[in-house]
Amino acid sequence: MKFSELNLIEPLQKSLLLQGYEIPTAIQAQSIPFLIKGKDLLGVAQTGTGKTAAFSLPLLQSLTRSAIGRPKAGKPRALILAPTRELAIQIGDSIKIYGKFLSIITTTIYGGISQLKQIAALNRGVDIVVSTPGRLLDLINQNKISLKGIEFYVLDEADRMLDMGFIHDVKKITKQIPEKRQTLLFSATMPNEIANLAKGLLNNPVKIEVAVQSTTADRIDQQVLFVEKSKKRNLLSYILEDKGVSRALVFTRTKHGANRVAKYLEQQNIRTGVIHGNKSQNARQNALKGFKDGKLRILVATDIAARGIDIDKVTHVINFNLPNEPEIYVHRIGRTARAGLEGQAISFCDEEERDYLFDIERVIRKFVDVRVEHPFHAQNIRDAKKSFARKNNNRATSGANGEKRQKLTSSHKKKRPKGGNKHGIMELKNIKSQNSRKKRPQSGKN
Repeated sequence: MKFSELNLIEPLQKSLLLQGYEIPTAIQAQSIPFLIKGKDLLGVAQTGTGKTAAFSLPLLQSLTRSAIGRPKAGKPRALILAPTRELAIQIGDSIKIYGKFLSIITTTIYGGISQLKQIAALNRGVDIVVSTPGRLLDLINQNKISLKGIEFYVLDEADRMLDMGFIHDVKKITKQIPEKRQTLLFSATMPNEIANLAKGLLNNPVKIEVAVQSTTADRIDQQVLFVEKSKKRNLLSYILEDKGVSRALVFTRTKHGANRVAKYLEQQNIRTGVIHGNKSQNARQNALKGFKDGKLRILVATDIAARGIDIDKVTHVINFNLPNEPEIYVHRIGRTARAGLEGQAISFCDEEERDYLFDIERVIRKFVDVRVEHPFHAQNIRDAKKSFARKNNNRATSGANGEKRQKLTSSHKKKRPKGGNKHGIMELKNIKSQNSRKKRPQSGKN
């Protein structure tokens, strides 16, 4: 299927072609036809599956067809809530790209900077507001914005909003919005709190679920390098001698660790940026922009700071520290191998992290390829890991010996849409991404 088959208006197709996007991702192909018809939607999907394009294109089409003159001051017609400033900015930027040939006005609202420019933008009139919950509530309480005209309501990364304590704010905001609206909720996971929130927000929604492995992991070459903790920075320098590592995300477990790694790389004359919670908003935005623009080769990040950030053409993800939760590993490596491209995930494993590696392999159901051809290989750690695996073979993952390169496998069969269930939800589960190498809208389109 191509975008030209999705009944999108000509200006949207023109902007997609301009960006080189021809083939929709699974979530786009499945959701856009329903959203054009005005259906509510519950999307269970990770960052990088193309969520932003999935809701932005129908939103822009709907607003264009129902537009009557210029937008009214302080009265947007569409609201998109995101948990972080970085994600809100990326969504706003993506909508502007898709709406390049439309007369739809978008503004992004978030905390950490002065309200003055944001209020001025609202006063000039906007169709779409992309916002974080906290700043939006501030402006509502100051009567700077009214949500009484909202026709299209999107909650992105709802589970993260729950983790960050924003659900109470979301409920307050929702009370300000007319019940007659089209509502979309996206979440990487579906805990009970989010499921209950969805029941209260959505009206007979379509449910679309995209599996993680089908969208990224099957195109990722995963490697683990055993190394003493004290030699990790030396090993990182060695890896980065390969000019093929042209755009790499390096993950550390702590903010201080991120700073130390970034400082070390800068001393090696490697152009590096760093993002974590202690960095100012401007510093984080500058680092992200430099990395996206290719001015920075490396971006060092913590998991909290990096979640929700979607960057095209990341060639490598390097786990300087292995995460202690396998799910975080899956999130990390999913930053590469996007838009139909292949990618590589390189993990450093020291003596204290070998149990983390075992848990990761159990969850992803394969052994990670061991790379021994480097000057800092620690055979003792590898041997200890093998011994641990033998003692716990009842928990071991499938595979022969963990040394042969293996491809993650996943079924690419699509389940047929089921009928409405007891909650009135039409389910389209485990939709797999098409195995096409043609460019797809992904950046900021999580």
